[in-house]
Amino acid sequence: MAVTSPAAEAKDVVAITDVKYTSEDPENTTVSVTDSKGAEVKGTLDKDAKVWKPEKALDYGTKYTVTVNGTAAAGKGGSTSSTFTTMAKPSKTIRVTSFLGDAQKVGVAMPLIIKFSKSIPEKYRAEVERRMPVTATPAQEGTWGWISPTEVHYRPKVYWKANSKVFYKVQLAGVPLGGDYYGKSDLTVDLNIGRSFVMTVSNKTKQMTVKQDGKVIKTIPVSLGKSTTPSSSGTMVVMEKLKHTVFDTTDTDPKNGYKTPIDFAQRITWSGQFIHAAPWSEGKQGRTNVSHGCVNVSEAMGAWLFDRTMMGDPITVSGTEEKLKDGNGWTDWSLSYDQFKKKSYL
Repeated sequence: MAVTSPAAEAKDVVAITDVKYTSEDPENTTVSVTDSKGAEVKGTLDKDAKVWKPEKALDYGTKYTVTVNGTAAAGKGGSTSSTFTTMAKPSKTIRVTSFLGDAQKVGVAMPLIIKFSKSIPEKYRAEVERRMPVTATPAQEGTWGWISPTEVHYRPKVYWKANSKVFYKVQLAGVPLGGDYYGKSDLTVDLNIGRSFVMTVSNKTKQMTVKQDGKVIKTIPVSLGKSTTPSSSGTMVVMEKLKHTVFDTTDTDPKNGYKTPIDFAQRITWSGQFIHAAPWSEGKQGRTNVSHGCVNVSEAMGAWLFDRTMMGDPITVSGTEEKLKDGNGWTDWSLSYDQFKKKSYL
């Protein structure tokens, strides 16, 4: 038996290195890795592949000892050891952040959102995905998809199951990410999915149907975007909630812009489409479209919705003149699951 990687007395070894070894009797072989003080490092041993993987990145600039032990059965016993030293702490690191945090509760369409402080080169993205496991309880199929070189989302095949739990971790500390850059740290997030609250809007009927846990609980008249400023057709997600705000478009459109106080606003696109109360269009709601692209509801229904929605709740609009543009909001659900999977590098 022998340690084959890292090589004996190797220097500048990456901190997230795997230890590989040979053995004629792998089932009865054990592997331990200890630091310079003799403390054992936590890791997992794959006896079939003959690989030991550290639970997290090793300390930088530290000498480690690998010991491989076999049993005495069939004359295949014995012990061998090898040492290696990890690289110095890198000066170039990429920070990773999660949009969501521990114990947060979100709607059934909420994507998991991870951002990087620097672009991840394409050749490293598959390895990044491998180091971002997601565990849902109960189990649910899903995939990561790259939104840009600095942002990756995860969505399940269908909406998250109501009241489920989701745990994910990003294990990039010490991982090479190209151009002398390395992952700066690891993170974990443990969050909760809320009840199912799904809004569906038909331009044909000018009505919003609201379902909670699969049952229709309300039908609400709406006014969508007029033909010159149509609402987007597609599945969007509540990204932000503002009980009172001011819509001000005078900076971008000095001639035709407007500045209007708005109640119960819920953002669904980056381009400025919201679900919101619009008392000035109450006579039109359910009959004709007069908005600048938003989903107008009455003041009373705006308050009713606002009290019940949460970030991550989906709204699907159909039958308008314009299709939702990919990337105009959290548009992960505007693609089929097979289409979204194509954004993964695995």
